[in-house]
Amino acid sequence: MKRRQAYSFPAGATKRKGQLFRPKFGMAAKEGIELPMKNPEAFHRLGIRPAKGFLLYGPPGTGKTLLAKAVAKEAKANFISMKSSDLLSKWYGESEQQIAKMFRRARAVSPCVIFIDEIDSLVPARGSGSMEPQVTGRVVNTILAEMDGLEELQSVVVIGATNRPTLVDPALLRPGRFDELVYVGTPDVKGREQILGIHTGNMPLADDVSLSKIAEDTERFTGADLEDVVRRAGLVALHRAGADVQEVTMADFTEALKDSRASVTAKMEDEYRKMRGELKKRAAEPMPIGFITEGMVESTRQSKHGD
Repeated sequence: MKRRQAYSFPAGATKRKGQLFRPKFGMAAKEGIELPMKNPEAFHRLGIRPAKGFLLYGPPGTGKTLLAKAVAKEAKANFISMKSSDLLSKWYGESEQQIAKMFRRARAVSPCVIFIDEIDSLVPARGSGSMEPQVTGRVVNTILAEMDGLEELQSVVVIGATNRPTLVDPALLRPGRFDELVYVGTPDVKGREQILGIHTGNMPLADDVSLSKIAEDTERFTGADLEDVVRRAGLVALHRAGADVQEVTMADFTEALKDSRASVTAKMEDEYRKMRGELKKRAAEPMPIGFITEGMVESTRQSKHGD
């Protein structure tokens, strides 16, 4: 059995699941969440406010939820996690009450990080037709009022996560709401090797197992994909040697990789890269009044005379 290599664990990472604290989000989180919660006087001295919200977007399985938990742990803050489905209700006015209750609870236990998963289904763009227009408007307005209203958020930061950031209402992407848009992509080779090292922490590995080689062969694999590779390798070893299996070999990992694939394609990565510059630009565009957008209404004179 090979001597186990020690894998350094980045600050803020969640060891239980083996997801890594992304450097880009780590810096933004330190300045926008950890520093203002631990040293608010530094911001008061400069006469500026910290970021009120962070929107994490990227492919599924990249560890957005775990990053939010890691941030709260690093900042020594309370953590409230909600899914959009928990906040939405078919009863009139109940969705808004649930949102207001969540923010009221966060203020009571501040410093606190509010995490809303699948936020695109909670606050879709108004007029998109994905929900009843009146319901969408009320829910979005409630979120806006809580984040940027008269009652200021003190030591409360909102983190939203989505796989489809273009569906989020643009009003939420403006300054004073979700100030920071952070792309959470697939890990690089070094990150994949660290994730594999964490997931195989309790697995007896043979001397021929090379995690660096496996990391090179798993391009565009997310943390969830790599966890599945390790699990499949263990099943292959169990099938090969039965209940008396002593270790997992490189051949077991090679066989496991044949039945594994990256859940993120090159096309998906290209689409997310294009989104980066478009999201802020879209948020700065003027919003139409009501639900009438350009092209929805045609002049009677134009329709008759073709002018």
